[in-house]
Amino acid sequence: MNYNRVKSLRNPAVKMSKSDADRLSTILLTDSADTIRLKIRKAVSDMTPTISYDPIGRTGISNLVDIASALSGQSVDEVCWSCRQFDTVAFKNFVSDIVIERLRPVSNEITRLLEDTSYLSQVLSEGSRKATDIAASTYADVCRLIGFN
Repeated sequence: MNYNRVKSLRNPAVKMSKSDADRLSTILLTDSADTIRLKIRKAVSDMTPTISYDPIGRTGISNLVDIASALSGQSVDEVCWSCRQFDTVAFKNFVSDIVIERLRPVSNEITRLLEDTSYLSQVLSEGSRKATDIAASTYADVCRLIGFN
């Protein structure tokens, strides 16, 4: 799977980034199925009614092919072949289904963890304790090295 080719949904000239100002440009792990469908529906495409892979001439559709390929495990050619009868709308629905299905386990786990406040408190307390221990040890080493014993 080559995730490096996946570009912004709204500007296929740049990599997908969570820091992009356009909220519709990036799919987040915590996005709902409806949000993912909206983002992919609004993704840049063109007026050509068929699905083909041409990263120079058809950057938007090629980006969606790359996303489908990366998340389905199919090659770019396999994605194009399996979608050869699709128009752009049907293809975007196809890509949405793949993304939603692939991210569902991750999204469900994130939701489960965020709802388990006692577990989160335990993790934060343990992390704080470990950080305090490391900081105390580092501080003691620095004091010893500069002669503040």
